[in-house]
Amino acid sequence: MKTESTSEIVSFEDFKQEVINDYKIARISRECSLLGRKEVLTGKAKFGIFGDGKEVPQLALAKAFQNGDFRSGYYRDQTFMMAIGAMNIEQFFAGLYGHTDINFDPMSAGRQMGGHFATHSLDENGNWKNLTQQKNSSSDISPTAGQMPRLLGLAQASKIYRNVSGINQTNFSENGNEVAWGTIGNASTSEGLFFETINAAGVLQVPMVMSVWDDEYGISVHARHQTTKENISEILKGFQRDEENNGYEILRVKGWDYPALVETYQKASKIAREEHVPVLVHVQELTQPQGHSTSGSHERYKNAERLAWEAEFDCLAKMKTWLIENNIATLEELDEIDNQIKKEVLEGKKTAWTNFTAPIKAEQQELVGLLNTIASQSENKVFIEKIANDVAAIKEPIRKDILVAARKVLRMIIKENSRATLASWIANYTDKIQPKFSANLFSQSSMAIKHVKDVSPTYDVAAEEVDARLILRDNFDAIFSKYPETLIFGEDSGNIGDVNQGLEGMQEKYGELRVADVGIREATILGQGIGMAMRGLRPIAEIQYLDYLLYAIQIMSDDLATLQYRTAGRQKAPLIIRTRGHRLEGVWHSGSPMGMIINAIRGIHVLVPRNMTKAAGFYNTLLETDEPALVVECLNGYRLKEKMPTNLGEFKTPIGVVETIKEGTDITLVSYGSTLRLVEQAANELESVGISAEIIDIQSLLPFDIDHDIVKSVAKTNRLLVIDEDVPGGASAYILQEIVENQNAYKHLDSAPQTLTAKAHRPAYGTDGDYFSKPSAEDIFERVYAIMNEANPTKYPSLY
Repeated sequence: MKTESTSEIVSFEDFKQEVINDYKIARISRECSLLGRKEVLTGKAKFGIFGDGKEVPQLALAKAFQNGDFRSGYYRDQTFMMAIGAMNIEQFFAGLYGHTDINFDPMSAGRQMGGHFATHSLDENGNWKNLTQQKNSSSDISPTAGQMPRLLGLAQASKIYRNVSGINQTNFSENGNEVAWGTIGNASTSEGLFFETINAAGVLQVPMVMSVWDDEYGISVHARHQTTKENISEILKGFQRDEENNGYEILRVKGWDYPALVETYQKASKIAREEHVPVLVHVQELTQPQGHSTSGSHERYKNAERLAWEAEFDCLAKMKTWLIENNIATLEELDEIDNQIKKEVLEGKKTAWTNFTAPIKAEQQELVGLLNTIASQSENKVFIEKIANDVAAIKEPIRKDILVAARKVLRMIIKENSRATLASWIANYTDKIQPKFSANLFSQSSMAIKHVKDVSPTYDVAAEEVDARLILRDNFDAIFSKYPETLIFGEDSGNIGDVNQGLEGMQEKYGELRVADVGIREATILGQGIGMAMRGLRPIAEIQYLDYLLYAIQIMSDDLATLQYRTAGRQKAPLIIRTRGHRLEGVWHSGSPMGMIINAIRGIHVLVPRNMTKAAGFYNTLLETDEPALVVECLNGYRLKEKMPTNLGEFKTPIGVVETIKEGTDITLVSYGSTLRLVEQAANELESVGISAEIIDIQSLLPFDIDHDIVKSVAKTNRLLVIDEDVPGGASAYILQEIVENQNAYKHLDSAPQTLTAKAHRPAYGTDGDYFSKPSAEDIFERVYAIMNEANPTKYPSLY
């Protein structure tokens, strides 16, 4: 037997030991699946989705998987994770139970259901580990095929590291030698994200190996309802490369044939690693012994013939037969292994359960003791003692039980002296426990945005006023020169320098890999960025227009926005997403769906600069942080004149900080982006009728006004109007809640706070469409005037 990493031929005894060890890993995984299902059905775990039936091909994949490689996979890859040494029995069950301690459930600290795997790319301080010295798994997500776009970026990073000079590869790559390995169920190949990624990888020619685990079903739905010809490799065979055309190497293998699987994956690894060619491995004739999940039984939708076939062609049963037929082990030896492993898994499960329940039981006992003490001093003694006894009687408590009891008792003693003691306990308990469920939405490292200092643009005395796009262009030039690891890609971003010429000449200067054109495929543009950012590069993914972002919103929401959170701070992807929008023409290019965006992508900063100097400053700031962000440039601002700064690449727009762009005393006007120019026009016209408006540029929707400067303005003017080009109840509702509720501005208001938004429909085409669909300067003037009329009708008589 030869391995990929060595040319030495191993002895039969060594070969035998390796194969027996593989069998043990597969058997451990199977027993975990079987026992895991029981834990769900008895109520100890909430839901189970397991990797039974997929064990043997995952062993083969693990053999070809090297240090530095990355997995972007399917939520059934538990055998693979065990085979690469990234998960043991106790950790498997800790994930199933939802243990909130990262030391016990290193996959997600209880934030994801079992079957969702990850390794740690970051240490406890949020700093990069040496990814080249470990086997890596990007964090799984449940949305089927959602792992595909990220896979593309993980593979492309190797191409960048191999072909772009000047990048410091330390911790991240060995000359692009790493392969990105994807896995997916056969039914999920019906998703558009699968096809989009397959096409993009073929175009880009990146070292990606895509495995399709094919058991003929998607939940209860047979392949004949899923895939043309019931065969994904058959319909993709046009992607097969030949002497004249780039493409894929497409390999097919039976999922129960251990030696063929090992050979196939060694071949796939060699092709992808050495030639940087994508490979599709279609693993056929797999089974799913326990059905899709603990939600139901597969006996409901598989006939007797299929169930009999699955019993015969179960990959573990086939491997066992192969071991016996090839004199590697006897039936008795393998049965002994099976029995020993049953005991190991059972003991591991018990240990995991003890580790999970021990701290909760300690908290339970602490509260019971406190409640009994409080009861002895209370006029509600009988009721409190009953609650304490009920809590003490719970054999397997959860933290909800503890906190519910404590809060109920607090109501009973609201007028008693012991109230303060219990209230303090509840507050301290919540402060200790809540972060287990809520921490790490954003970076907590030294590179978090709060640590970046504001640097203002500087100007020569005779600073030239130029088209604003030139400020962006020259700032990008400074960025690409300063940070060799930065790159930008998008539709029309390369050859023509983007549709608004903000990247003019950059491809010629920095090459086609760093400033790249891509196809019309927004989801995988995002995926390229996510994957490359997870491997230490600093990508800027360009989505040409704001409403095109909707193609990628699922990836942004389910993958990028949740990454730090769902790994409890152990993975990050500091991707910058660049787009342009606001005040466009027509139904399909005029959307400003900011409410949708900010509610979908919590975990990503949303920045809305009013001009290109502010936008450039945001890019400079973000490259000193390790957090993802969306920057929305004003489409109608590229040809407006702005002064050219002298400190390009260095000035930094602060994130989460508002700016007062006009002082006033009568009303506070709050807005962002292109609409601010209309607000300024209206404010100037309001001055002519004696109304002094203060204008505040939000600049950053997420985070929002971290210094609470808007409420300070409202305290001075006592009136508030939020102007927004999103639909009614969109971003304006969010902004109003932030100001009135979170900043307590209601205390200072003499008039009802109001919003002025676009109409509920998409804007019609043309200038009139914009005027009658979105707030105009006249709308703003008249709304402000009406507010002042209500406050002082004598001074401001009604316009209508």
